[in-house]
Amino acid sequence: MLWKPDINGFKTYLKLEKSLSGNSVEAYIHDVVKLTQFLEHKKLALAPREITLEHLREFVRWVHELGMAPGSQARMISGIKAFYKYQLLENLIDHDPTELLEAPKLGRKLPDTLDYEEINRLLEAVDRSTPEGERNRAMLETLYGCGLRVSELVGLKISNLYLEEGYINVTGKGDKTRLVPIGGSAIRHIGLYRESVRCHLPVKKKDEDILFLNRRGSRLSRVMIFLIIKQLAQLAQIRKKISPHTFRHSFATHLIEGGADLRAVQEMLGHASITTTEIYTHVDRRFLKDQMQQFHPRQ
Repeated sequence: MLWKPDINGFKTYLKLEKSLSGNSVEAYIHDVVKLTQFLEHKKLALAPREITLEHLREFVRWVHELGMAPGSQARMISGIKAFYKYQLLENLIDHDPTELLEAPKLGRKLPDTLDYEEINRLLEAVDRSTPEGERNRAMLETLYGCGLRVSELVGLKISNLYLEEGYINVTGKGDKTRLVPIGGSAIRHIGLYRESVRCHLPVKKKDEDILFLNRRGSRLSRVMIFLIIKQLAQLAQIRKKISPHTFRHSFATHLIEGGADLRAVQEMLGHASITTTEIYTHVDRRFLKDQMQQFHPRQ
């Protein structure tokens, strides 16, 4: 395969120099492999340095015709651009063919959120008379109370809990760590879970430090968290399409609505750029507009 040495070099670069997580590395490699599949489909035996802007534009048209969503196309183009940036850094090419390559225009979709009453309904739907229920309540309180990603929740370690100080240490994207404040309700339910449930579990080797475990003593999967929330939404009769990320969006939205500083929210969410966090100011403006339409006498 013409591209194999270059792809292997790119993979090493992403791991060692960019310090990306395994999942992120695989996503970038998948993007480049997709480009090689396009070349095979077109019967073009071209090395990376022989690719032109026109080849790349034809590739974008090809993935579009395959039915790939604009968001997925944009992410894939970002991966191809990163590959050629690496090629340029290593002096494997003297010109970047992706320089003028444009991604599809994306509308900025506002995230789905739950209001505070819906959050309470969902939390109250948890059956705390069972060990799993006690654990689930603690997990959801932590998701909403700290604005965690689902991967951060399932990987949360006991050694990274500083509950007396009111903080947890979270490992986020790219294995970057951040201190996140944690509220009293989440602290209380984590304590109840640890004292009445977790201490009785037959903990599996390598998961001794993981906070949230299944009944067999192993860390939970991301899919399991999705299923738990889906079932609770049905019990709480919440019609919205929700996921673990909905708790993160709700956390940020409720902070912004309450007047929290945008940079403080950025820090808590672990966003590399303030631009990512700014989407919640759009949510806040929508909230303000709804309030005006509901309560202003001249509406």
